[in-house]
Amino acid sequence: MNATSFEGAPDQGRDAETSAGPGRVVLLTTSHRVAPGLLSWPAWQALRDADRVLCADGAHPQLPYLREAGITVEEGAPTAQQLVDACAGGRTVVVVATGEGEPHLTDGLARLAGSGRVRMPELELLPASYDLPGSRLLDLVQVMDRIRAECPWSSRQTHQGLAKYGIEEAYELVEAIEAGDREELREELGDVLLQVVFHARIAEEDPEAPFSIDDVAGGIVAKLIHRHPHVFGDETATTPEEVKEHWLRTKAIEKQRTSVTEGVPLGQPGLALAAKLSSRVRSAGLEVPLPQGEGIGYELLALAAHAEAEGVDPEAALRAAARAYRDAVRAAEGLGPVSGEPGTDAEGLGTHAEGLGTD
Repeated sequence: MNATSFEGAPDQGRDAETSAGPGRVVLLTTSHRVAPGLLSWPAWQALRDADRVLCADGAHPQLPYLREAGITVEEGAPTAQQLVDACAGGRTVVVVATGEGEPHLTDGLARLAGSGRVRMPELELLPASYDLPGSRLLDLVQVMDRIRAECPWSSRQTHQGLAKYGIEEAYELVEAIEAGDREELREELGDVLLQVVFHARIAEEDPEAPFSIDDVAGGIVAKLIHRHPHVFGDETATTPEEVKEHWLRTKAIEKQRTSVTEGVPLGQPGLALAAKLSSRVRSAGLEVPLPQGEGIGYELLALAAHAEAEGVDPEAALRAAARAYRDAVRAAEGLGPVSGEPGTDAEGLGTHAEGLGTD
């Protein structure tokens, strides 16, 4: 059925039907991120009570499930006027919207209503399924899957080739956080998320040990649940210190490490590396004197350890001081400070609690 063959209310008895009311149009929308057939109870009620159910897309994923439930669905794309006529006499017509949301139909109904010459049926937008929080991540996975298959550049990338971008994006995220730019933070979080999804998509193709984004998500979910027995289990924690104690204990059981230095990435910036090692030593209750030597490296090591012991992130503190130096340079050049950045006070830049990382 198409718009030209669609039949509205018959001419006979039109006056009687008109007196019965203009009827009702229900535009039923569904989310492609929810499995077909999983509809809300109001949606099923509207479908079962409708005089007619229409859908312009014969391949709509909901149709097999509606017909299996005994709902008669007509394939047709009526005009706005034809739809109004079909509702005459108090009838209810449900339109199962396509992915685009039927803009031509809704625009046409709006024009008819605005003309003032047509007695309009009651119009209702009824969401039959809703996106759950995080559902747009499914879109990202689908987009990445297509890009990997069809893009000449993306289809050739490897974990090794993308590694540098992961580092760059992480630094840009830190910069956005320190700048306090909310819009930039949102964008940089997306760029970091892209790296995760991209690597997971590449990993699916490994011939010996493939894994997917679901495996990645499943692994971190299991880890978080296991390391939060005070949330998902029977243990209790009322202070951050108690949470840290739970975390360190469960992490130690998981990792079974022979040294506190295991799991500390040596490729991270030097100040961060020194602070991380110092934090591991302090958390383990070890007494390890700093190595004595000559040169700026040993001096920086001592400064980083001192900063960590005082609860200051030496990397963040140095970046803040460097920004102050940059502003001084700009001032010497007759330029003003860079707008949209935080102050350059290096004090109070606390570190993350040791052990609360997901390694």
